[in-house]
Amino acid sequence: MTQNLTDIEIAAPRRRRRPRVTSLAIGGTLVAILLLAALFAPLLAPFDPNAQIISARLLPPSAAHWLGTDGFGRDLLSRVIYGSRPTLLLVSLILLLTIPVGMLVGISAGYLGGWTERVLMRITDIFLSLPNLVIALALVAMLGPGLLNGALALALTSWPPFARQARAETLALRRSDYLAAARMQGINGLRLMFGHILPLCLPSAVVRAALSLGGIILSAAGLGFLGMGVQPPTAEWGSMVAEGSKVIFDQWWVAAAPGGAILFASLAFNLTGDGLRDRLDTRNAN
Repeated sequence: MTQNLTDIEIAAPRRRRRPRVTSLAIGGTLVAILLLAALFAPLLAPFDPNAQIISARLLPPSAAHWLGTDGFGRDLLSRVIYGSRPTLLLVSLILLLTIPVGMLVGISAGYLGGWTERVLMRITDIFLSLPNLVIALALVAMLGPGLLNGALALALTSWPPFARQARAETLALRRSDYLAAARMQGINGLRLMFGHILPLCLPSAVVRAALSLGGIILSAAGLGFLGMGVQPPTAEWGSMVAEGSKVIFDQWWVAAAPGGAILFASLAFNLTGDGLRDRLDTRNAN
């Protein structure tokens, strides 16, 4: 009887598990769409984003203009597609500035300890207490509006979370058997910090970077909304929302199109960050 049941189980077709739809898969797909739109903007945009046609100003969404037109008759779909370029470039510059600085400060503080740790952490606490967007606006006002100045301003107050996280992980690793074995082989100083501690701290830094991208995009859009970011006529989502806010009650699509793009980008990176956290940290896995 047992043999017959075993034969039946072997003969029965195994049910294939359906692929699980995770937040990482959804977020990665949305990020890929965003990157492809920015990369192939000249091919995807149906019109010149800066071409002004006054006779076609403030047209509602239609077959000719899928998202309508703005106050200068420019096609909103084309401007939304091109607007992804300065946004992603600004985000990339901020990450290139914040992650190395934050990791350097955090790993140095956690590994060296003593007065070096106290000084570095007090500096980190000072920058962490500064209001992000307010300081960015003050710096941009002094340096002048522009993409690079906006990235520098936002990066100034974006690195402390990376530093605190790297310090906490370095403190946990400093007395580990892994680093003790490395010291026994004569590995110390900078070689130990950046050859052994840094690779162990990078996964959590990548997760934090992905989770912080949504807030960075909103801050960048805030600078553009206040006229402190990329200057017109370059398409930028924040400045487009500012233009649409003047006619939001009558021609709602002028502000809704770039606002939807900001929501799309923030959602994409937040989902990607959640997925990376679950994938890289088994404690958060379901």
